[in-house]
Amino acid sequence: MSDEKPIEGRTGVARIEAFSDGVLAIILTIMVLELKAPAQDGFAALFPLWRIFFAYVLSYFYIAIYWVNHHRLFSHARVVTSELLWANIALLFTLSLLPFTTAYVGRLFSPFASAIYLAGLLGPSGAYYWLQKVIWRTGAQDTAAQTYHRATMRKGLTASAIYALAIPLCYVSSGIGLTLAGLVALFWILPWGPLDRLFLGRDR
Repeated sequence: MSDEKPIEGRTGVARIEAFSDGVLAIILTIMVLELKAPAQDGFAALFPLWRIFFAYVLSYFYIAIYWVNHHRLFSHARVVTSELLWANIALLFTLSLLPFTTAYVGRLFSPFASAIYLAGLLGPSGAYYWLQKVIWRTGAQDTAAQTYHRATMRKGLTASAIYALAIPLCYVSSGIGLTLAGLVALFWILPWGPLDRLFLGRDR
């Protein structure tokens, strides 16, 4: 699809961002509806909900991470192509499944449910990789854009590898698999630091 003609310019890019923002807001709304208040009073009634709340917080931050990185990625987009549209739709579709996997692991917290949750994180990671490849090819080509793409793509691939590794580890302990998912989220949230520079390679 490298020879595909653009459909729209920056105006179209802004429309995609606005549409994506709306979809992500709906996904967050659906997730919070899974937090059912207990009928009883007191901390004893709240405590059994900690697993559901933990899953919600982890997924909330993952949606936030994708929103932040989607915004940064699209700052390098210059044109809209059919491939870009479908890559973006694929990303939104995979993220729309997160409320289901979040509710599933929050209720059961079993090895299988944890593995399904981590497999659900692989979907958006793969779709984002496709989207970034499209924007890298059709978007800004200056040095700053090239450095951004190389560093974040390597970081994203590393995250995908950790998700894949964590899936079988869930059958050793659900906590291990979900802890790895939490560490990956923390790595994306923390300000740029020495660890991030490892992904720059020769671009440093």
